[in-house]
Amino acid sequence: MQAMKNRWLIALSAISIHLSIGGAYAYSVYTTPVSEQMGWTPTQVTIAFTIMMALAGSSAALFGKFVEKNGPRKSAILAGVLFGLGQAGSGIAIAIDSLTFFLLSYGVASGLGLGIGYISPVSTLVKWFPDRRGLATGLAVLGFGTGALITAPVAANLMTSIGISNTFYILGAAYFVFIILGASYIAPPPEGWMPASMKQNMASGNKVYKKDLQQLTSKEAVKTKRFWLLWTMMLINTTAGIMMISVASPMAQEVVGLSAAAAATMVGIMGVFNGGGRLGWATASDYIGRPNVFLIFFLIQTVAFFMLPITTNSILFQLLILLVVTCYGGGFSNLPAFIGDLFGTKQLGAIHGYLLTTWSLGGVFGPMIVSQIRARTDSYTAVFYVFLALIILALVVSILMKLDIKKIEKDLKQQQEEEAVNY
Repeated sequence: MQAMKNRWLIALSAISIHLSIGGAYAYSVYTTPVSEQMGWTPTQVTIAFTIMMALAGSSAALFGKFVEKNGPRKSAILAGVLFGLGQAGSGIAIAIDSLTFFLLSYGVASGLGLGIGYISPVSTLVKWFPDRRGLATGLAVLGFGTGALITAPVAANLMTSIGISNTFYILGAAYFVFIILGASYIAPPPEGWMPASMKQNMASGNKVYKKDLQQLTSKEAVKTKRFWLLWTMMLINTTAGIMMISVASPMAQEVVGLSAAAAATMVGIMGVFNGGGRLGWATASDYIGRPNVFLIFFLIQTVAFFMLPITTNSILFQLLILLVVTCYGGGFSNLPAFIGDLFGTKQLGAIHGYLLTTWSLGGVFGPMIVSQIRARTDSYTAVFYVFLALIILALVVSILMKLDIKKIEKDLKQQQEEEAVNY
């Protein structure tokens, strides 16, 4: 039965899950209404989002092996229960005026559900799309990035018409339903499954498909150099992207004199570039390779962070910010496919979870670095130079990654030749 499943419906199921959990990124629309109605300070309200983001990456690492052991369906159902209850529980917290319960609901429960839900469909998608790994994972992660764009206006309208608590109840129920619908269809393909077109191309020799470097368990993967090279690349890329997202509006207003309205428009466009980068870069990686895509990310951002402190033109300044954001989104969408290339699909979900610790760390380091430097220097100029240095480091690491891959490929080829001779 699994072989008869439609892989594009599998992709749609993954998008349904990611669209739902991506709604968590619309949190900013709740901050002011919740603060004004409950009398909680904006800082207290924001703590819930901070907890959720910290748990998202760490729970992905913690539950990676759970996802591998129990499969995408059970894992996604668990994510749906946690995330749905977390959102609906936030409505209860508002109704009973409990900040503690709000932090536990939106922060802890939703954060756990977010992390598990993020990795649940990914390893399955990679297995269904051995010929288009980048495109498949790009579609799912695009769904995650798009979730906030859909949720934000919906939540804003609901809060105005039916109140904050009821908004959380309705959205929590909706998220649960969409995640369960996605979970009900998603399943891994039979071992070694390939689409007919891929088999034909391989048989005719019309197209050569690159094999995974190795098939490793998560324990084996973390002992390799390339795991930590990829971890470092993701940490820097994620930190730079989250930093930019966290201060883009005030930064543009201060540095190039953008109006508040124009800055708000730019923030909206950033969401489009974030989502578009996820799909566009992931699709491109199927043709030019994941190592080359990451190399391009850091070349683009090297130029961007070099230009930002000396740019006075508002349009160019915004374009440079958008380029950084598109690389941020592209990093997340390319990660699962890159993991498959480097470590195989044996325990892709668990390895993905470990690498998503960079998500939590980047969410802490990015805003912290920019806020500390801005407070101490009363300028964003030093921020650009600090991140320029970090991006150059990531560029060097990406080059080391390419060299490491070539060395492994050479060693494997030599090993195969020796085994053939001995045989």
